[in-house]
Amino acid sequence: MAKHLTDKEALRIVELLDGWRGKLTWSASQSACKRVIGRSPARQSLDRVVRIKEAFQLVKTRLKDGMQVQKAPPNMQVAIERIARLTQENERLVKENSMLLEQFIVWQYNAHVRGLSDRDLNKALPRVDLRKTE
Repeated sequence: MAKHLTDKEALRIVELLDGWRGKLTWSASQSACKRVIGRSPARQSLDRVVRIKEAFQLVKTRLKDGMQVQKAPPNMQVAIERIARLTQENERLVKENSMLLEQFIVWQYNAHVRGLSDRDLNKALPRVDLRKTE
C-alpha cells in the first residue's frame, strides 16, 4: 500500500512546483519529488492533496499562457528566477487563502444553523496533561 504524503512533504512539493520551469507532467513532477522528499509518490497520491493539485494546475496554466522566465545576462538570471518563483508562490498562497475563507464561511453557516454561539465556538481547547498516558 502506498504511503500517504505528510504535510511537510506536501509543502516541499508545492514549493517545488512554485519554481517549476519547463514542461510539467505528473511523471516529471513524480521524478522531481524523488529529489525533494526522497521518494516518488504515485500520481494519485499527488492528486489527492488539494494544495498540490491546485499548485499543479496553476503551473500548467502559467506555462500554457507563456509566462516563463526569459533569457537575461547570467548575473540577472538568479534574480529573475527568484522573482518569478516568489510571484508564483504568492499567486498560489492568495488562491489557498481564498479557499480557506470559503471553508470558514461554510463552517460559520453550519454553526449558525445548529445554534452554536460565538461563545461556544471560541471556547478554549481543553488542557492536555502530557504526563498521563492513555
